[in-house]
Amino acid sequence: MEKNVYPAGEGQADISSLLEPYRRELHLHCYRLMGSLQDAEDMVQETMLRAWRRFDTFKGSASLRTWLYTIATNACLDALKKRPPRTMPVAAYPAADPLHPLAPAIAEPIWLEPVPDSWLVEADNPETRYTRRESVSLAFLTALQLLPPRQRAVLILADVLDWRASEIAELLEITVSAVNSALHRARVTLAKHYHMDERDLANMGRAADVQMSELLSRYVHAWETDDIAGIVALLKEDAVLSMPPIPSWYQGREAILAILTIGPFGTEVRQRWKLRPTCANGQPAFVFYQADQSQGIYRAFGIQVVTIDQQSGQIAEMTIFKNPSLVPYFDSPSQLPER
Repeated sequence: MEKNVYPAGEGQADISSLLEPYRRELHLHCYRLMGSLQDAEDMVQETMLRAWRRFDTFKGSASLRTWLYTIATNACLDALKKRPPRTMPVAAYPAADPLHPLAPAIAEPIWLEPVPDSWLVEADNPETRYTRRESVSLAFLTALQLLPPRQRAVLILADVLDWRASEIAELLEITVSAVNSALHRARVTLAKHYHMDERDLANMGRAADVQMSELLSRYVHAWETDDIAGIVALLKEDAVLSMPPIPSWYQGREAILAILTIGPFGTEVRQRWKLRPTCANGQPAFVFYQADQSQGIYRAFGIQVVTIDQQSGQIAEMTIFKNPSLVPYFDSPSQLPER
């Protein structure tokens, strides 16, 4: 999926060998800013190309990493001037009534996309406000996208990457006081829209323990055996189901039971779904496949991310990203055999 963007010529290997070790962390940085995997890849490609072309201007007064983050951040800010902010149905619309028809899917690129945990390569820094897993959780990213692009960049650099205000000011070519002001406004906005219980913070990434593994196994079995009641039994009373790019979302067991019955299980096809475990945004996730009976296979449907309430041990949120193009990012095939 990744391409060599460097022009051919003398010295290419030397320069590319210096730049390439930073590619993955730049992917993650651009993803936080853009909210999209493809956009993040495009921005990293642009960053690497700009860095290659301008390498003779790198004076070494700052580290190569800082120089690359400067290029990447500015490339993202330029792109964000032309693109709408990414969001999730729960942040953009009121809960839907399952007795009403599903709203038409919105095909425009306005939805957040899930990120595979293989992109989470940065080491946690105890000085930062947010751990690397928290800083890519769907809840955090949804709130983050509410910030204007420059405030978003300042908050990520300061509170996720632990840059000093003077470093951020130099990157953005603004004053330190302007950085501090932007950071304050960003933190106030984020505090209004994002809340994480301390117990959830302590338990993020524990999907492999015995109790969690059992819960997820039951969840997979229920989906693959058309056991709608079994799925609902694993949910919190006020659980949420969303299915971007469909803007409709549903809250509560009764509403979710109704929409699963007429939606994902609303055909005569039996054993319509297969789920393959993965991890996304620091959370349990599944590559989601749909039966194609005419071909005797299961075709990639998208990625499903589940949020576990650590206190109750139940599923608090199911997010089904209906987008087969996401599947290759999770190192999964586009189809599976029927048996």
